[in-house]
Amino acid sequence: MDDIALAIEAPLARIRLNRPDRRNAVSLAMWRALPELCWRIEAAKDALVVILEGAGDHFSVGADINEFDAVYRNSETTRDYLHAIQDGLNALIALDKPTIAALRGNAIGGGLALGLCCDLRFCADNGHIAITASKLGLLFGFAETRRLVDLVGPARAKDILYSARRIDGAEALAIGLIDRLIPAQRLTETVEAYARDLAGLSQQSIRGAKSAVEAITRGLATETQAFRRLIEDAARGEDSLEGRRAFAEKRPPDFKFRGRVENPD
Repeated sequence: MDDIALAIEAPLARIRLNRPDRRNAVSLAMWRALPELCWRIEAAKDALVVILEGAGDHFSVGADINEFDAVYRNSETTRDYLHAIQDGLNALIALDKPTIAALRGNAIGGGLALGLCCDLRFCADNGHIAITASKLGLLFGFAETRRLVDLVGPARAKDILYSARRIDGAEALAIGLIDRLIPAQRLTETVEAYARDLAGLSQQSIRGAKSAVEAITRGLATETQAFRRLIEDAARGEDSLEGRRAFAEKRPPDFKFRGRVENPD
């Protein structure tokens, strides 16, 4: 669909929220389209890094409030709508490729929820972040709230959720809600340059690191046999051999790994 678009330009994949006239408010149809886009990214072996961005001046002002009367009409429509949101967010989280959210202008509510599902958040210095559920009598989802707490801690999460206040980029960086603060006119080129740098590194290392960090975030407290195998497989893999050869020959490595890595839980 046109309102959420996927462009694969190896080695990058771009998911673009494409409703600039609505400040990229996310419709039910967009939530439903997201899992299919993520499946296409997984299937594209030459798409190594994923960028999530918004068209125009804003990332996203969140779920489309114009749909609320319809999607919250009764218990059945409410459950279907919330399931569609979770399916979209879960599909983004499940990508084993590194994901970067390019936050420009407003990243509000469901828009921020999308950003929280990415591995990294790069924010323009004109960016503003908020969760406005308390202005609408709503609750932020469980998984989204947990991701927020993991990033900023419980007290700051409560402040953000209770007050619905707008947080500028400088504060968002200081509390760990974003990872980089970038001049607005350089956001696109900075995100793309970083993504291309990642694409030139070992995808076995990067995907293994992503899997390991996610397992630890989920509560893995001690090394499992699967975690040990993850390390051993990397050490014996073709990327490791190529990296050592390239170092010895004083040339850039040409890494070939494009597979999935084992879940280390």
